[in-house]
Amino acid sequence: MILIIGGAYQGKLDYAKAAFSLTPEDIFTCAGAEIDFSKRCVNALEEFCYACVQQELDPVDYFRSHEGAWQDSILICNDLSSGVVPMDAADRQWRHSTGRLCQYLARQANQVSRIFCGLEQRLK
Repeated sequence: MILIIGGAYQGKLDYAKAAFSLTPEDIFTCAGAEIDFSKRCVNALEEFCYACVQQELDPVDYFRSHEGAWQDSILICNDLSSGVVPMDAADRQWRHSTGRLCQYLARQANQVSRIFCGLEQRLK
């Protein structure tokens, strides 16, 4: 599995498309608390985490229970750890859950890349 992280609008998806020859059909973009792991690439994991927080689900538990499904995937997530800590408790929980999921996935990943200004920084 490959994990790609970085701030909003830093070119994560464009990097993944170019580096791994992804087509639009290869990409699933998260919009709820379910993920289609049949696609090569899962984009916007932070949106999946947001939906999990809203439904009081643990995103790490979800990935653990679907472990065999994402082992060959390219996973993309916005880094929410920078900036001002949100005042709203739900937003803080979202930030916390996204960070926990990224930590779990980074430990499992064969490769972890941070994208900044469209440039890759290989972390693992």
